[in-house]
Amino acid sequence: WIGILVLYTVHKGQFNCPGGGLLHSYLLGLLILLASIICALSALVYVSMQGTISNPGPRKSLPKILYTRLLLYFPEFIWAIVGAVWVSDNSVQCERTVINGIIGTVIASWIIITFTILGVVIVFDPLGGKKTFYLPEVSRNLESSQSGQLLYNVKSSATRVWEKRIRLLCCCIVQDDDHRVAFTSIAELFRNYFSDTDLVPSDIAAGLILLHQEQDKMENCPKEPEEVLCHSPSSLVTDDLDVELENAAHYMLFAAAAYGWPYYVYTNPYTALCKLNGDCCRNRPTDSDITGSDRHNFHFGSILKITGLQYRDFIHISFHNKIYEIPFFVALDHKKEAIVVAVRGTLSFEDILTDLSADCEDLTLEDVLENGFVHKGITQAANYIYRKLINDGILNQAFTIAPEYKLVIVGHSLGGGTASILAIMLRNSFPTLRCYAFSPPGGLLSKSLADYTKHFIVSVILGKDLVARLSMPNMEDLKRRIVRIVANCNRPKYQILLRGCWYEVFGGDPDDFPTELDGRSQDALTQPLLAEESLMVHRSPSYNALEEESNLNSPPQYPHLYLPGKIIHIVEECSSRRLCSSDIKYTARWSNETVFSSILISPKMITDHMPDVVLNALNSLSQEHGSCLSC
Repeated sequence: WIGILVLYTVHKGQFNCPGGGLLHSYLLGLLILLASIICALSALVYVSMQGTISNPGPRKSLPKILYTRLLLYFPEFIWAIVGAVWVSDNSVQCERTVINGIIGTVIASWIIITFTILGVVIVFDPLGGKKTFYLPEVSRNLESSQSGQLLYNVKSSATRVWEKRIRLLCCCIVQDDDHRVAFTSIAELFRNYFSDTDLVPSDIAAGLILLHQEQDKMENCPKEPEEVLCHSPSSLVTDDLDVELENAAHYMLFAAAAYGWPYYVYTNPYTALCKLNGDCCRNRPTDSDITGSDRHNFHFGSILKITGLQYRDFIHISFHNKIYEIPFFVALDHKKEAIVVAVRGTLSFEDILTDLSADCEDLTLEDVLENGFVHKGITQAANYIYRKLINDGILNQAFTIAPEYKLVIVGHSLGGGTASILAIMLRNSFPTLRCYAFSPPGGLLSKSLADYTKHFIVSVILGKDLVARLSMPNMEDLKRRIVRIVANCNRPKYQILLRGCWYEVFGGDPDDFPTELDGRSQDALTQPLLAEESLMVHRSPSYNALEEESNLNSPPQYPHLYLPGKIIHIVEECSSRRLCSSDIKYTARWSNETVFSSILISPKMITDHMPDVVLNALNSLSQEHGSCLSC
């Protein structure tokens, strides 16, 4: 608007040319139109800042302003069309500077309109008020059959909406029957999780900020003597911790190498491409040793660089990637005298779909356990690799070459979860096998299976890694905590977000946000502060499962699943919450699955999951242990 005003003021006397009157009218009309839009947006911003998340009373006039802004889109759109027609008219013979300026305004108008339409398409919730049909009082006002049919229709609509969103996100991949089944399963998962809350993304962001600051305040509080005693190193079994850390640091190289060239380029941004280009024309193993696409030999070249192995050390490499079918390689590790099966983690849309297929299914092991629950998508990925290793004779070939070697299965993230379930499947055939799962998903195994795997699986978790704490019960608990904390905070959302961003970037003391009315004029609030139930439309099946433990006859839709094996938890010795901390020292200890029963909010909850960060932490601990031995 300022740019057009300057253009109009500077060239006010230069519209006497042929067609100039039309352009003068266009600029004048656009100034008035944009001024109206700015007034509407200013009103939107001002009204949106009133009240709190759970007290929408002061914002009751917002829909009217929003619809006013929506009506202004029609003249804005028409005026943009008129401007484009006038500018393209060859009969206009005005000064070139004026025409170029007006062309710029027309282009800017179309860009704004396009991005606005895209924004509305992305954030618009087609379900809208249909969520109110979940309310018990609405159901009671209808007959049971009518209520049931209505609820079924709403749930079906919600599933279709989520399915369309997932298909849109995955439009670049070839979709078959497996994809369609996965889309429906994941859509139902999202529908169950999000259908019972009336929260928008900014509400969730505010809730995460509040939870993070509350969590930091609790961490800064002095601990009770009993809590210190329970977490003291003297009470933990540390006999073989150093040995396992050294093994983990060694095998993490294989797990990281499974990511191929993306990991190698990420960790060596300046030299990786030059080194890989030098190797791309060298001879590679015979075609029977490699399946899947590896153009220019970049993936295999990166694996060689990271592991330091030779061509002849690789038994089988698979870059084939579909949903429930993830890449892996089998190699001979002469240093540790092991046949290593390394499974790749999440790196594609297909892998994400495998991760999100989070339904539970039974895994029955003959002569070992019965009715163990496992993550469905990861189990199907493990079944795929199991069939390749056994039915295609890959392991037989490896043990023919090195019969005295032991079998070790490794992986990071999705690869760690798949490696764990694969190790369970192979345990009877290879009793001495070991598995190292780095940052595996938290919702992986039922308690009985998790206890069984403590004999041969070691999980390595760094810091506040989000993925290691991801499970449906934990996600439901996080949702409940977010609803509770935002409902009881008496500050406007914009203040929470602004102060939270400052806290995350620059640090400082956590804000003490009030949870009750504090010195405000009661007349300023047109409604009383709503309870947290106002943000919960209804309770989802998994949410009910957490609360209603007495109903034993109806098992929860998402039972508690745990991390596999014995757990090594690596934490920062001098915890620096900021991302830019340089010299970080780590300490490691044996832990148990209950430590990871809640999602922790932290700027490092994502970075602590990254394979290069995990590898650096393990190398740091391994080198520290080595220097202690030499001293």
